[in-house]
Amino acid sequence: MMWHKGDALKAAALLSVLTLLAPQHTFAAEISSMGDPASGVRMEVHPPYSLGSPYAVPSVNQDQALAKNARSAVLMDYATGKVLFEKDAHEKLPMASITKVMTLLLIMEAIDDGKIKMTDRVKTSDYAASMGGSQIFLEPGETMTVHDMLKGIAIASANDACVAMAEQLAGSEENFVARMNARAKQLGMDDTHFVNCNGLPAPNHYSSAHDIAIMSRELLNHEEVTKFTSVYSDYLRKDTDHPLWLVNTNKLVRFYDGVDGLKTGYTAEAKYCLSATAKKDGFRVIAVVMGEPKPPVRNAEVSQMLNWTFSQYTSKVLYKEGQIVSEAKVSHGVPEKLAVKAGDTVGIIQEKGKKVEYETKVNLFHLNAPIKENQRVGTLQVYEDDDLVAEVPLLATRSIQRAGFFQSIGRTIRDMVTFGNND
Repeated sequence: MMWHKGDALKAAALLSVLTLLAPQHTFAAEISSMGDPASGVRMEVHPPYSLGSPYAVPSVNQDQALAKNARSAVLMDYATGKVLFEKDAHEKLPMASITKVMTLLLIMEAIDDGKIKMTDRVKTSDYAASMGGSQIFLEPGETMTVHDMLKGIAIASANDACVAMAEQLAGSEENFVARMNARAKQLGMDDTHFVNCNGLPAPNHYSSAHDIAIMSRELLNHEEVTKFTSVYSDYLRKDTDHPLWLVNTNKLVRFYDGVDGLKTGYTAEAKYCLSATAKKDGFRVIAVVMGEPKPPVRNAEVSQMLNWTFSQYTSKVLYKEGQIVSEAKVSHGVPEKLAVKAGDTVGIIQEKGKKVEYETKVNLFHLNAPIKENQRVGTLQVYEDDDLVAEVPLLATRSIQRAGFFQSIGRTIRDMVTFGNND
């Protein structure tokens, strides 16, 4: 439907009334279709932390079980990737437009890699314009910026914009889908297979709540995406004779404090799905539900999941991905010392009201040059008493070349004179 400026106030008022009185009816309802370490490990033990219990999920009373009506569900801590709650999390199910999380991820990665810019103009093919369901009514030959295409995908779940962007990045939707499946494999999404880029019904197109949480977490690493997914309403073609009013298919961005994404989905087969994310006091969570019977039930159960998480937990990040953790000695290296970084974010989930001591251990391999940048050089571990509760790889921050013959002779003489005390 085309919305003109003169209709905006009337439509906004009508939307507010419908939302309050009949929440089961959503404006611009989203429809995808009509129908090995070497020997000689060096260990560093860091001082203990007095923190709450990590990763131990409080028992959920059966009478207060979460996501009762969902076919599957997951609650995940964004910082650590730890699953806080799950229900049939690995069941392979149709995902409808939540497919677009991966489409958005590949677009954001292309922008970060410099392959495209927000200001680049994308031309719409006949095929892209032919998409049904949720759309921004792109015409064959119409051009629109990457920025506006992203707006259409993130806010209005535009199937046509997804295909236009897929063709822009990979030449064809088929090539783009191959990239989607390759990226899913890299992320360890073993329950997922894509057939298209927008979630229109297709055989063998499926995912799981767990995998959706994984790709949602990866997308959220691109913080700029929430500038689109958090918007409740906006315009496309605003300064033309035919402006298009967009209203977010994810109503929680307006009605739940802290929600700033991420993606809804609906088909008759998939039912109502949602990957939502909310952030409070620096603690970001991802809540995924699949197969909900109605939008109000979906939104209410996701709200309950978020309420439960924020009431039970806080999050403590110990090291961010890429943060320098320690320094390693590299035998025969130029230079001889190497800063090592965390290969992923490592932290703990604190259960409110509990105090437990933790300690971190840095285990560095015995390293011989040459060393490649991002090569695994050790492990960072977090312990509660004798229990390992978190672990991430330690990576080289740079490449190290092997010392030449005369450099090695010089170092040998130095070590003999100083008895090896050359730090």
